[in-house]
Amino acid sequence: MSKTITIDGLTVPFREGQTIMDAALSAGVYIPHLCHNPEFKPHGSCKLCTVNVNGRNVASCTLPAVEGQQVLSDIAELNAERLALTQMLFVEGNHLCPACEKSGNCQLQAVAYYLGMMSPHYNHFYPQREADASHPDVMLDRNRCIYCELCVRASREVDGKNVFGLSGRGIKTILAVNSASGLLGDTDLAVTDKAVQVCPTGAILVKRRGFTVPIGQRVFDHLTIKDLQTGGGHE
Repeated sequence: MSKTITIDGLTVPFREGQTIMDAALSAGVYIPHLCHNPEFKPHGSCKLCTVNVNGRNVASCTLPAVEGQQVLSDIAELNAERLALTQMLFVEGNHLCPACEKSGNCQLQAVAYYLGMMSPHYNHFYPQREADASHPDVMLDRNRCIYCELCVRASREVDGKNVFGLSGRGIKTILAVNSASGLLGDTDLAVTDKAVQVCPTGAILVKRRGFTVPIGQRVFDHLTIKDLQTGGGHE
């Protein structure tokens, strides 16, 4: 007999070793997230997936599921915090969705829609961030980076190249490139690398593909992020 936890009143089975996030997604229950990818070790950096477990707020992507846990996720308090975090991500970078090649395929944009974000609410920081077009096949636009570290983990754990890393602290944090020049074109990054594929925003783009799929025909033009990640899921 499988073990179970309860998420928002729904009984959810889990396997030994699964996190709350793993169990939820396997059962078709969507918990908002940006830095989580089931292919990599849990990271817990974006905090969007915070849930309340037996009265304590924790990151669902890192906490193991344990028999009898009572989990609250889709509640007003947590959704308000997720909305605020998402709004902060927009103002701390330079996200211009109408002109972005990733619009309609962007997880950050899709999460914002899911949470009902209608405005950034906070004052924009307008940080000065460099774009790097030195690579023949890949464009790096740091203006759209949310520091989820998915590209860092993919390059290190899957590609075995360690192309990317984070440098600096706080608002001065940047996505750094591990080459003597600091340019992406001077690394051994290939367009087929996992690190190129996992970016949830438009920070890493494959060149010469922009708008080949027209606006209106992109993934999130037809599906919510909840539908995409749960196959329809529970209402």
